[in-house]
Amino acid sequence: MTKTSEGRIEAEECPVARTLEVLGDRWSLMIIRDAFDGISRFGEFRNNLGLAKNILASRLRDLVEHGILMIVPASDGSAYHEYVLTDKGRQLFPIVVSLRQWGEDHLFAAGEKHSILVENQSGHPISKLTVSSQQGKVLDASECHREKVIKQ
Repeated sequence: MTKTSEGRIEAEECPVARTLEVLGDRWSLMIIRDAFDGISRFGEFRNNLGLAKNILASRLRDLVEHGILMIVPASDGSAYHEYVLTDKGRQLFPIVVSLRQWGEDHLFAAGEKHSILVENQSGHPISKLTVSSQQGKVLDASECHREKVIKQ
């Protein structure tokens, strides 16, 4: 068992609870969203989010510590460094998309302006995410349950 950045023990059996220990802060998710949008420098994150330097530094440090972001030399060869998503971080894309799609459906009034996610190649909005069985059947929450297993 390890401690999280807040000092809590990760003894929780629920993957959602453990994930929220790492990602449950609004600013952490917004940093990850911005990283998917190509933002990589401290100043860019700060300007885009309007976040205090100490809070941004803390969240970036936590995301690096958890292996979601990594620090690399600046792509332009300058003395700065950049924060880029790791493979582990890029695997968060469906979570960010799911949050976005839920927000599009439930948090905007008809006719209210908001951003949408579009596919680069076609320019068309992406399809709604769904949960499906191994056979491809779309499932809702009533068709699933939690079961305890040991990770192999």
